[in-house]
Amino acid sequence: MIILYFIAIFAALALLLWSGVQLMQPTEDPLGTRLEELQAHAMVSGTRVSKRRAGGGFFNNFLYLVSSMGGEDYLRETERSLTTSGVRRKNALAYYVLFQVLFFLTLVLGMLYLQRDNDWSNKMGGLAAAILLGYLLPQQILHRLEKRYKERLQLALPDTIDLLGIVLGTGLALDQAMTRVSEEMQYIYPELASEFYTVVMQVKAGQERSKAFNQLVKRTGIEDIKSLAAMILQSEKFGTSLSQALKVYADALRMRRRLRAETAAGKVALKMTFPIVLFILPVLFIVALVPGVLSALRDMRSMGR
Repeated sequence: MIILYFIAIFAALALLLWSGVQLMQPTEDPLGTRLEELQAHAMVSGTRVSKRRAGGGFFNNFLYLVSSMGGEDYLRETERSLTTSGVRRKNALAYYVLFQVLFFLTLVLGMLYLQRDNDWSNKMGGLAAAILLGYLLPQQILHRLEKRYKERLQLALPDTIDLLGIVLGTGLALDQAMTRVSEEMQYIYPELASEFYTVVMQVKAGQERSKAFNQLVKRTGIEDIKSLAAMILQSEKFGTSLSQALKVYADALRMRRRLRAETAAGKVALKMTFPIVLFILPVLFIVALVPGVLSALRDMRSMGR
């Protein structure tokens, strides 16, 4: 039985490692894959209205099983988080859910094995900790990925919009300008360059420009990109100068970025209060007071003799 248990643990760890690698591995042609799925289920259309169906391979059957067990809301929320974190592989949702399930089972089974000789109170405590950790840790990692992706997009916006305004001022059309900007920015800000290029490819594939920009807003979930999309659509609708508007908007974004940096710098003193009180001050008191206390105790002992 012990040998079978270790074989099961090894298999779970191998599947866990494989699912994690498959989830984070970039695709060779993410834009082509996304365009192929555009007519099928509009990857970033928010929440899915239709229910999942069985069939279509192992991953689809696995998601259908999770959905049939009451996890449809969980799958929708997870899919939205994966999309806004930049993880948009075809089977990214299945890889993530499989990763979380295997991680959860590995922790629970490992805790049961480690607590096999303890009483039931210790077993229940360790099992509760394993359940909480197995459920919360993958979600926190996904939340961190989503936050980091949004921060990178937010950081790239002012410079990219500046360049877009300059390129539009040379007389290029909007699609050509966005393509040129994405080519220039792909090594500096690859996330935003990929988003711009995706919008251009969707428009070339026959989708309306308004829908392509709405999907960009839903993919990223950033208010500044929403304002940018509204500005571009209104400029195209009313025929106003877009390059000058983008220049003004880039200056406003740069000012917001500076204010966010100043706000973060102002919070440093407050955030450093707790480490100083908990870790630095006790050590300082020990270094400063203990030698004097030991010397006083030594003198009092000699006087008592």
